[in-house]
Amino acid sequence: MKTVFTTGEAAKICKVSQQTIIRCFDNGQLKGFRVPGSRFRRIPREQLYAFMKENSIPTDALESGKRKLLIVDDDQDLVELMVDVFTRDGRFEIKSANNGFEAGMLIREFHPDLVILDVMLPDINGKEVCQRVRSDDSLTDVLIMCISGMIEHEKVDDLRAAGANDFLQKPFSVDRLLERSCHLLDMERISTLS
Repeated sequence: MKTVFTTGEAAKICKVSQQTIIRCFDNGQLKGFRVPGSRFRRIPREQLYAFMKENSIPTDALESGKRKLLIVDDDQDLVELMVDVFTRDGRFEIKSANNGFEAGMLIREFHPDLVILDVMLPDINGKEVCQRVRSDDSLTDVLIMCISGMIEHEKVDDLRAAGANDFLQKPFSVDRLLERSCHLLDMERISTLS
């Protein structure tokens, strides 16, 4: 378990900008120390926890240390395969949904760091899910990776315009999915597949 955080890591955990963390550090609201001989700031876990409690920031990300992932696809076999690969990585708390309505409810309740979203759902299309997430100011930090078997480039551009952060063409290797997800989340890639 990590005991000291950079300002960037603290910002991700608190779901605020790095500048906000730096400002709180510099004005004494967030206690920490500077790395000797540099201007780098470091924040001990207990100080970050106290800061989050004082400012009513949910501490679940700090307590579990895991990134929240929501997988939305109506293909149950594919969902199980994706859940398996992210579970083996060990750094994710995972929930899944098989339709857009359930996905919408879970995005609000669970507030995932990343949503892996099938574009062709039985009740709603992925573009509409992206638009709904992007129209909610409390969800601006939620990343969305759309997945689909469709290949028209205009549709991919439409998804990006609607708020998707990335797009992955089906079929894909789960290793590639994990790699792209880690890249989006700014996490180091750990090779778990042999």
